[in-house]
Amino acid sequence: MTTAAARPTHHRPDEVDKRLLNAVQAGIPLTRRPYLGIAEAVGIDEDEVLRRMGVLKDAAIIRQVSAIFDTRALGYESTLVAAAYPDDRLFEAATVVNGHPGVSHNYRRTHRFNMWFTLAVEPGARMSLEDTLDVLTRETGALSMRILPTLTLYKINVQLDMTGASGTTARAEPVAPPRRGDGHPPSDEDRAAILILQEDLPLVREPFDLWAQAAGWDVDHLLAKAAEMKERTVMRRFAGVLNHRRAGFGANGMAVWKVPTDRIDDFGSRMATFTSVSHCYRRPTYDDWPYSLFTMVHARSRDACDETIAALAGEVGLGPDDYSVLYSTFEFKKIRLRYYSPEYRAWEDIARAGSSLPTA
Repeated sequence: MTTAAARPTHHRPDEVDKRLLNAVQAGIPLTRRPYLGIAEAVGIDEDEVLRRMGVLKDAAIIRQVSAIFDTRALGYESTLVAAAYPDDRLFEAATVVNGHPGVSHNYRRTHRFNMWFTLAVEPGARMSLEDTLDVLTRETGALSMRILPTLTLYKINVQLDMTGASGTTARAEPVAPPRRGDGHPPSDEDRAAILILQEDLPLVREPFDLWAQAAGWDVDHLLAKAAEMKERTVMRRFAGVLNHRRAGFGANGMAVWKVPTDRIDDFGSRMATFTSVSHCYRRPTYDDWPYSLFTMVHARSRDACDETIAALAGEVGLGPDDYSVLYSTFEFKKIRLRYYSPEYRAWEDIARAGSSLPTA
């Protein structure tokens, strides 16, 4: 439970903060003095970057600054899960679901499927995704669970425009779908680097030196390894992650689309050009779930979110019967996944023994 002393401080970002937040989301330079590069981009000095970022972290506007890895490229199995619960059991069930270390995001949304969470299981896991979800379904009393893995990734790029320079219907040039690693499993050295780089980057002038010294690495070798993993797209980027609501983006709408199979790639590629769309995926359908294309939109208000989604519909010629918008109304959990953690094996041991599952 959050104590009064640990509650985030209140802070309203000024225009310099907003430029700074845009810069850290775009990427932290993989150099010995990364905050100096951010300072040059924003037009303030390095010490001021460190001071402002400290304030923004105390206010929980910046969640973390770290490497953002592609989970599948690391050999993990992962999926989005839609679950349905009676309203009076939803919160209790969420505490059990959240107890799995591979659940990083979990939201209540406005639909009969009222819990939506992401689940990952580690390489070499003794329980598959399906086995894990069977246990969670049984232990939480879910009315239904649907596994919705990514079949095609068109876009993943969470960057909130803090300055408001781009509108709700702004577009970017089309780009190729992101690569997901180079097909080679992480080496022992990769895994050792990931254990370092997944931590929250310290707010000091030479933060990578601190990490390297603590881990017994040469700092230049650590930075070279990080750059190599980014080039291989095992790491998507090294950047700041914001708390959407505390950053002022209170509307989180997942627009799901009924699309003819032969048009999905075309529609997905076009929807991915909208800058307000942070995620765009193709996922499987079921008898009770006819939506194959998913777009995630973050905006400052529901009206702004609806404006973007209406523009998406107009772009591809779909009508109101062809899509639904599921709004997030409660955040049960949102963390960065901890890779190569012993918690995965511990959870499996408990589940396989038939004992009560841990909660969070």
